[in-house]
Amino acid sequence: MTWKERRTVTILLSIAGALFLALLIVFGMIYRQGREEALAEQSGPAGLSDSGAPGDPGAYTALRWYNGSATLSFALDEEGKWIWADGPDFPLNGETVTSVLEALTALKFQQVLPAGEDKSEHGLDTPSATLTATAGTGEQSLVFGKTTTDGDSYYMSMNGDESTVYIVADTLVKLMQTPIYDMCVLPELPDLSELNLRAVTIQGPVPAPETPEEGEGGEDDEESEEPEEPEEEPERPAVTLNARRSGGEDQAALWFEGSDNVTAAPLMQDLLHDLSTMSMAKCVDYFPSEEAAEICGFRPADAILKVEYAANGADQTFTLSVGARMPDQSGRYVRLGEDGAIYAMATDSIDAVMTISVAGMRGVVQDPAPAEGQDEAQE
Repeated sequence: MTWKERRTVTILLSIAGALFLALLIVFGMIYRQGREEALAEQSGPAGLSDSGAPGDPGAYTALRWYNGSATLSFALDEEGKWIWADGPDFPLNGETVTSVLEALTALKFQQVLPAGEDKSEHGLDTPSATLTATAGTGEQSLVFGKTTTDGDSYYMSMNGDESTVYIVADTLVKLMQTPIYDMCVLPELPDLSELNLRAVTIQGPVPAPETPEEGEGGEDDEESEEPEEPEEEPERPAVTLNARRSGGEDQAALWFEGSDNVTAAPLMQDLLHDLSTMSMAKCVDYFPSEEAAEICGFRPADAILKVEYAANGADQTFTLSVGARMPDQSGRYVRLGEDGAIYAMATDSIDAVMTISVAGMRGVVQDPAPAEGQDEAQE
């Protein structure tokens, strides 16, 4: 073979190699495009036909979910804010709703399975949770069955399609477990730091009614069956503490109960600290029934706190009613002024108030020590 023939063969081989490389590149691009399309098909809900922006959480206008124990519905109001449909006046923090919509639009299918004839195989015959989201004139509906073996994912069907089952992470279901009252915007309490305070009044529990002695009532009383009209609430015992400032309103105050200077009393200092740091822990019941209010200890309240303070150059009054202890002993139920909602306040925020309401500024009364020999007699 001459050198010209060898050169021709080399050129042909180079051309063939270049063509082969080009084919590999083309096939690689086709494979990648096909793989991306397949992943896109399994990345999440196919979208709402009329929404125009199915991947945008802001495209949704209504949301309803069932979390296994409660059904909650939300909608956008005229100002574009999320409201609780069953309580439009409820001060809703829309972060949970937004998080649910973001999780919905970013939903990834971990696995796609053909559905069997028996829906109970994946728990879809008795759903553990459901979700329906509305955007435009379309709806996206999800039904969650039971968890997978590892407990970190759920079987799910979508848009009424019973031929396919998806496995998805538990992110959505966990967000939907948030109780409605955990979505409440808690009220901000006024600045009750000492420089703003003018007077503090703490009313104790209502005195127990006097029991008539045996034989005190006459025959006419025994024969009378007419119900008596409810009496007014007896006057509560009260402790009033007044601030006196001789060096101007911006000076530290001396605190007096009547003529007694109680400024240095540890209980007074505890009270001032509690007032300056007081805050609500959570909402317990925003629309309580009469029965719920009674269970929480507001028929009548255990104590009432009234604070006179200055704000923006004007005198203001803050009122807090204190109910019963919470079952877990972490705090007490409280109400603000005339607001009917019931909140929880941590025990360490209300301890001084409750101590003064029961025992006054002298503090907790200790049980007297048993007399000598009394313990032995009891044994």
